[in-house]
Formats: sequence, C-alpha cells, structure tokens
Amino acid sequence: MLTVLRKIHPASRDSPLNHQPDPTDLLLEVLTDTGEEFVELRYHRKRTRSLSVEKGRVDQAKISEHTGVGVRVLAQGTWGFASTDRFDKQAVRRAVESARHAALASASARRNKTSALPEVELARGLFELEGTGELIARPLEESLELVMRLEAQARNASSSIQSAGCGYTEIFEEKGIVTSDGAKAWTRLVRPEFRISAVAQKDGEIQRGSESVGATGGWECLFRNNAAESLADKAAKRAVDLLSAGYPEGGRKKVLLSPSLVGLLTHEAVGHTVEADFVMSGSVAAGKLGTRVASDLVTLCDSGISEYYEGAGGSMMIDDEGVRTKNTTIIEDGILKSYLHDRESAARFDVEPTGNARAWEYDNEPLIRMRNTYVAPGDASLEEMIADTEDGLLLDGPANGQADSNGEFMFGTHEAYQIKSGKLGPLMRGVNISGVAFDVLQTVDRVGKDFVWDLGSGHCGKGQPAKVDAGGPWLSCEVIVGGRGA
Repeated sequence: MLTVLRKIHPASRDSPLNHQPDPTDLLLEVLTDTGEEFVELRYHRKRTRSLSVEKGRVDQAKISEHTGVGVRVLAQGTWGFASTDRFDKQAVRRAVESARHAALASASARRNKTSALPEVELARGLFELEGTGELIARPLEESLELVMRLEAQARNASSSIQSAGCGYTEIFEEKGIVTSDGAKAWTRLVRPEFRISAVAQKDGEIQRGSESVGATGGWECLFRNNAAESLADKAAKRAVDLLSAGYPEGGRKKVLLSPSLVGLLTHEAVGHTVEADFVMSGSVAAGKLGTRVASDLVTLCDSGISEYYEGAGGSMMIDDEGVRTKNTTIIEDGILKSYLHDRESAARFDVEPTGNARAWEYDNEPLIRMRNTYVAPGDASLEEMIADTEDGLLLDGPANGQADSNGEFMFGTHEAYQIKSGKLGPLMRGVNISGVAFDVLQTVDRVGKDFVWDLGSGHCGKGQPAKVDAGGPWLSCEVIVGGRGA
C-alpha cells in the first residue's frame, strides 16, 4: 500500500528547517508573568521522512510533522503538565495555567512531594549536532533510488530468496527549552535509519536475514561501519546460509557476545534497572551503590555524547529539562557507582542530575531514559578471545527478547558458531540466551578492544518511544544457552 502524505521533492534553501527562528525568545516572554512556581516550557518540532520498498514496489513514502509546546509547572511539591499545538503567547500562557491547575488539584493526594529541584548548570545557547543541514539538502529521490536498488540487490542475491524489503527514515528535531531558573537552549539534530531484510526458502524451510543501522548525524555517520551495499549482501547471505545451518547444544556455556548483543544486554538488562524511577520502585539495583555487581574488567556507562566515534543513535547535547548530557559511569571496574537521574530524582538522592530526562513528543512528559549505553573496551582482540576459549559459542545478531526489573533476561540471537579448542566452527542457527544480568557480568573474563555502536535503529519503549543506542566490544562471559540436544 502506498501512503503519500506529501509530495516528495528536494528540500529548498527556504525550507523552514533551514530558517526556523529561535523559539526560546517567545517562550522567555511567557515566563516573565508566570508567578512564583517553577515553570518549564519546551517547544518541540519533529519532522519525519520515511520510505519503504518491498518486492520491487514502493510500499510507503511519507512525510509527517508534529509540533507544539509542552509545559510543566511545579506547584506545592507536585508536577502539573499540559501542552498546546499552537505556538503563540496566548496559547502557551493558557497551557501554563492548565498545568498549574493540574498540579494544585493533585497536590493534596501526593505523598512524596518535591520541595525543590537541585541547582545545576543549565544550558544556554544553540546546540546543533552535525548532519542536519546535509540531510535536509539531500533530495529524498536519491534515498528512494538507493532503497529500491538495494531491495533488488538482496532479492536477486540467490534463487533461494523469496522476498526482500528495504526502508529508510529520517527524523529531524528542533527543540527550544526555557525554565524559570535559567535554562534557555535551542537544539537541532537529525537521526537517519536504514534497514533491509531478506526471506529465503528451501524444501519448506524458511529463514530470515536482516540488517539495520541508525545514527545521529549525516550519511557518513549512518554508514560508517558498513556500506549500504554490504548490508544488503549480509542480510541475503544470512537468510540463505541459515537454511542449512545446524543447532548448537544447550546448557550453561562460555560465550563470546558480539557488540550488538553486549549492547542489548547493557541496555535492556542493566540500563533499565538503574533508571532512578525504576530504582525507587524496587529494581534489583536498589541499595547496591558502592557494591560489586560485575567483574573488575567491566566499566559500563551511559552518555549523551557519542563516545569513541561520532554518530551514536541516542546522542543529544542537552536533555529535555535543559541539563547538559554528560557521560555517566554506572559501573566502574565492577562497582555500581551511579543511577540515571532527572532533576526530581536527583533531588531525592541528593546528587547532581545526569541529563537523562527525555520526552518523545511535545505532548509527552519527560521521563528518565537512557541515551547511548555501553561497556567500555578492554585490551583483547577477537582472535585472542577465540583462541583462549576451550569450549563455547560465538554469538551474533540480536533477534528479540525481554528483561525485567530484576535484571533477568532472555534474548534471541541470529547466528552461533561453535568454538572447540580455540578453533571457530561452522555457522549454526541462533539460540536463546538467558540469565541474570549482574550475575552474567560477574563471569566476564575477557573484554575486547574493538568498540562498535550497534543498536541505533528502532526504538526503546517505556511508556513512550525513545531513540537510543548501545554497544561495546566483544565480551567473554557465561550464560544459559537454549539449544537442541544431539
């Protein structure tokens, strides 16, 4: 089905994305007569361009936009929230009054009140990440031609390929944030994403291969680690090769986890447990600050900046409360050092905010969310890690899975390779892996030196979506492997 919300055409130099006036001046005018309560105003413009092709035809071509102002008021220790899709002083003032009334109406029923927000150096000025202008100027027809060409490349890679699909998305964001205690910041960024999949069939057996990348930045950031053509080849080859792959045996095993699987473990099974709102609800990380939760080889961080190289998919210079997004060390040499905070949770824990307050749209309230979460690299090469493994599996390709507030997880993988006496065996079908995250991290005995951001595509869900990234090096550890017996 072809859905066109707006005709595709090259962006002109007069595009409002190129010449959007600074929205913080109008918001600042509203703040001058808002009273004594704490007020936060957040202008948010999000423009999305997306394309998808399947079986040689355009399935979707869409441009959408969502723009407005979110308002939070802290009155009598209670938050009130309102929003408006009109960007004028009268509409924003009405939203402020609605948020104030909501706070006052619920104040008497709230047990844990926020008396004051912690003082912190709030952002002021323009913060623009690279790549925005480049992708605005890039005609969408060029991206459509690439998507169609690569879908055909994957579909024609083998006679076993039955179908293929390819898609490309760009999310442009502009935000203006002002607060009654001094924030006045305007941010601009773009997050492109590319994905391709192929389905292979032989003798009634069906296998699927897929590859996806996502970044914050321009074309170079998106395809820094792999050219688009190589992603199409990898997706098709995986689907075909898995048709004849065997199954590994299950049980507790030594495994080498790829950077994408390290990222999945880091984000889903560790990162969510240290978000301060989950901690206050009783996650497994509650009360563990200063205690050992991992091998001393493990240092785990969450950063608003793209560490090691540019382009991580969750990059942002300020959060949605106007706080600068520093690098937060969650685990240092195996010791739990910090949780992830917004300004309210930081006040309750008597620490500085970490810049983790994020809202998906203007009409969403900010929540504590991860940005770019990773395990820091070590000093081992992958070849050394394979050679040092007597009996185990090399696993790659996150498939699906789940984790809970206790850190228990179960993840699917796409590919497995048996390792015997330091030698890598043939490809086998992916397996499910499970365990308790902190227990698994205690078993880490080697950490690779080659770092990769590898989870920048897709979204994290926590009441509302968020663009994040995660990654790390190859990791040697022990997990429970679900497989088939001999």
